[in-house]
Amino acid sequence: MMAPAAGELGIHLRVLVEEPGSSAAQVVTDTPVGAASDEAAIRSLIAPADGAAASVLTFEHEHVPNALLTDLIEHGTPVRPGPHALVQAQDKIVMRQRLTELGVPCPRWAPLPSSSPEEGRAALAAFLTEVGGEAVVKTSRGGYDGKGVRVVSSPDDVADWFAGVADGGPPLLVEEKVPFVRELAALVARRPSGEVRAWPVVESVQRDGVCSEVIAPAPGLSAELDARAREIARTVAEGLDVTGVLAVEMFEVTGADGVPTVLVNELAMRPHNSGHWTIDGAVTSQFEQHLRAVLDLPLGATEPVAAWTVMANVLGSTLDELTDALPELLAAFPEARVNLYGKGIRPGRKLGHVNVSGDDLDEVRRRAIAAAALLRGESAPVVELVETTTEEEANA
Repeated sequence: MMAPAAGELGIHLRVLVEEPGSSAAQVVTDTPVGAASDEAAIRSLIAPADGAAASVLTFEHEHVPNALLTDLIEHGTPVRPGPHALVQAQDKIVMRQRLTELGVPCPRWAPLPSSSPEEGRAALAAFLTEVGGEAVVKTSRGGYDGKGVRVVSSPDDVADWFAGVADGGPPLLVEEKVPFVRELAALVARRPSGEVRAWPVVESVQRDGVCSEVIAPAPGLSAELDARAREIARTVAEGLDVTGVLAVEMFEVTGADGVPTVLVNELAMRPHNSGHWTIDGAVTSQFEQHLRAVLDLPLGATEPVAAWTVMANVLGSTLDELTDALPELLAAFPEARVNLYGKGIRPGRKLGHVNVSGDDLDEVRRRAIAAAALLRGESAPVVELVETTTEEEANA
C-alpha cells in the first residue's frame, strides 16, 4: 500500500519479501526474497551488488534483529524508526517501563518473574488479588491480533506459558483488565527534524481480538479528549524518538471524577490497520506520510476529506477469489474504495478492506460493513451495528 505513494513521489522502493508471490511482490518490481531475520538478506537489500545503495531502511513489521540494525546505523545506513525506538514495539515489558517513565497513562501492570514458574505463579496470584480477581496476561514478545493474550482468573490459566518461559520462551507481564468504554487509536507521524503531525483520533471495533472496523473520526469524542489523546501520542513519539508513523492504541475509560480519559494499550511503529482509512479519507495517507517522515521530507496535511470515513476489514472469505465479488459490490456500492491484499484465503485472515466516506455515519458504516461482507462471500449480508467492543477483545 506504500507503492502508489512512492510512485507518485518518484521514490524507488526495494522490499525484502518472504516469498516471490507475497503481497508486496505483486505491486513492487524490486523485491529480493529473504527473511527479516536473515542478516545477509538485509545487508543485500540496502546495498545490492547490482543496484544503488538504500537512502533509508524502514519496516512494515517489528520483527527485525536490533543488533543488526544498530550495526547498519554505525556503518552509515539510516534506520527509521531506529532500534532504540523499535524495541518498544517489540517488547511489551520494555514498552510499559518506558511509558511509565514518561508519565504516559497506562493500565496497572507488572512483569512476572522469569526465574521459576513458582515465582511467576505467586506474583500473578498476588496481582489478581490486588485487581479484583481477573487480569490480562501477555507474552512480552511475538503477540499480535489477540495472539499472546489471555484473560485469566488463576495462575493455572497460563500454566503452559509459565512452562514455556522456563524453556526459554518470552517473559510474561500482567495488566489489569480495563473497564473501558471503547477502544481508540491516535495516529501520528514524526520526522527526524522533529516535525509531528496527527490525524483525527479514531474508534476501532474489535471482533475475536482482531480489528473489524475503524470509524474516523471517533464519534462523540469530545474536543478535549481528542486533544488529550493526540498529545499523548506526540509525547510517546518524541519520548521514544520515533521516526515514521506511530499508532498508539488506547482505551477510553471513565475517570474517578466521572470524566472520560484514556489509557495506552499498545504501540505500532509503522503504518497500521487503524490508519488504513487515511488512504481515501484524509488529505495525506499514512503510507505517503511514512515515506515523507523517514526521508525527512515536510509532512503532509492530515485533515479528513469527508465528515466520516469507515474502514471495514475483510476477515476471511468463503470465495475462491475475492475478485469474484467485485461486480456485485461495485454495482451496489459505487462509492466504496476496495483494497485487496493479494493474500491466500484462510479463515479469519485480513484479506483486504473497504473504505466508505460520507456525511451520514450510520449509512456510511452500514455500507462499508455490507461491502466487506460481500467480499467474505455473504451474498445477502445482514448488517448489525455493534456499538462497543468487548473487554476481552479490547485488552487484546
